[in-house]
Amino acid sequence: MSPAEAAREMELDRFDRQLLNLVQEDAGQTAEQLAGRVALSPSAIQRRLKRLRAQGTIGRDIAVVDPERVGPCTVFIASLTVERERPDLMAAVRRWLLAEPRIQQIYYVTGEADFVVVLSAPDVAAYNALMSRLLAECPGATRFATSVALDVVKRGLTIPIPD
Repeated sequence: MSPAEAAREMELDRFDRQLLNLVQEDAGQTAEQLAGRVALSPSAIQRRLKRLRAQGTIGRDIAVVDPERVGPCTVFIASLTVERERPDLMAAVRRWLLAEPRIQQIYYVTGEADFVVVLSAPDVAAYNALMSRLLAECPGATRFATSVALDVVKRGLTIPIPD
């Protein structure tokens, strides 16, 4: 595929934009439900969603679980500093963070810290155990600072897409 063809494939028309906004609200909507909100047939909706998934615009469909219904859950935001002179140590920390299921989001950032991570744990003791394991298994991780979320005011990963 030529660069021009790839660029055309990635272009989003108003229907694509509407669909992306709607499936970000609720990915479980049927093509029939979406067709009721977008001026397209259910089969056209299905074709567009299939294309958006195939080209990677829609990375995956997930279920958002209410943490209060599945047991104790505290949200922690940790800023993590890594020894920067060693790219191999930075890569090892990235791999460790990616493999840890309690870590929900990872941001490689500018400033004093190298990473900001959002994670959940049942309590402070479980969080401390996780971070102690990180420091023991990743010698490049030199320090971390933690904030505890007292309340979740808003949670989401929606990307607003203008029509």
